Amino acid sequence: MGRPWQPPRPRSLLLLLLLSTLQVQGTHPDCSVILHFQKREAECLERIRSESQTPALPGQEGCPTEWDGVSCWPALPLGQSRAVACPDIPNVFKKSKGLIQRNCTEWGWSLPSPPYHSTCQLETLGSNNDTEAKAHHFVTMKVLYTCGYSMSLAALLLAIGIFSCFRKLHCTRNSIHIHFFTSFILRATAVFIKDSVLFSDESINHCTMSTVTCKAAIAFFQYSVLANFYWLLVEGLYLQTLLLLTFTCDRSYTWGYIFIGWGVPMVTVGVWVLTRLQYDDYGCWDDYSSLYWWVIKAPILLAIFVNFLIFLNVTRMLAQKIRCPDLSKTHKQQYMRLTKSTLFLIPLFGVHYVVFALFPEHVGVDARLYFELVLGSYQGFLVALLYCFLNGEVQVEIRRSWGKWQRSMESNVFNLATQDFTA
Repeated sequence: MGRPWQPPRPRSLLLLLLLSTLQVQGTHPDCSVILHFQKREAECLERIRSESQTPALPGQEGCPTEWDGVSCWPALPLGQSRAVACPDIPNVFKKSKGLIQRNCTEWGWSLPSPPYHSTCQLETLGSNNDTEAKAHHFVTMKVLYTCGYSMSLAALLLAIGIFSCFRKLHCTRNSIHIHFFTSFILRATAVFIKDSVLFSDESINHCTMSTVTCKAAIAFFQYSVLANFYWLLVEGLYLQTLLLLTFTCDRSYTWGYIFIGWGVPMVTVGVWVLTRLQYDDYGCWDDYSSLYWWVIKAPILLAIFVNFLIFLNVTRMLAQKIRCPDLSKTHKQQYMRLTKSTLFLIPLFGVHYVVFALFPEHVGVDARLYFELVLGSYQGFLVALLYCFLNGEVQVEIRRSWGKWQRSMESNVFNLATQDFTA
């Protein structure tokens, strides 16, 4: 027989809302630019190699295909000209309808006319002071999120230890919390691993790095982020199950929760890795301007959307219970406090992630990094605080164990004193 239903506490819904707002760290726009040119150059060089295997026929001499560092110029017969448009690259070239022309002469390709910098209107580059200020800003941000993830790791490990040590805290609800804590631990660990792989050696350009180690670090990072979002979804599903199914054996859903929390992210990341290997194996796979980034992004947005629907449904059910005439005044006040907490936290329910998802990756980079790295690094600490350290059941068990230990120590001291006196 299932245990009697108990309404979820306000802090459960607070967690459900607060902790769905984190997105994966975005690639800096400079890396996107570098990888864009690297990809275009590789395609052009492949075309050059293919044409070099086919010798030109007599009388068909001209200018071979050439990469000039910005654009790929296809082969052209002698005496003809070709024009290309300005590359459409944010943060490098402003939008321009101008064309750059090159002629095929006896001496080879002519210089681009007019030059790229005049036709394509290069974006204004910052001064050295701006560059130093940005570098200092990113260093400060790294220190802040390193401290945040370190605090989160310590708090989460302590919380898992508390839930594991006290037998009376062993239940499906706390088991789900432990999995949720573990996903935050994996996420923090993945951030540290990714930083150590990509930024440990300043002599290496992390934008052009393309090793198995760095790709594995990025894949592990994506898995930990997905698992974090899907265990948050499991928390929402379990909360709704408590409201809908009053008399049920919640253990029967445990394996389903585990599959959603760990299995779905594993399948998603597996598909993403195979897709990148097959169709977009450039750089270290941290270029989120790639079309294949949606293999990761879409499931995260889906999890947030489903969690938002769960939130609306939970709010609706609580409102119905408040309007119930048979409900006592005490229970109505409890439900009212719960509803006020949930309605107050609606704006925090993944709003910034959804807003950022509607814009290109280069838009709002500073705000995006601040939300995703600095504020997000302290979410694990917030989870441990609300689900464990401020949990009434946990506090009762800790006080009971502390009292038992004190009585045991007093008893030992008394026994030792008695032995000394009788001796």
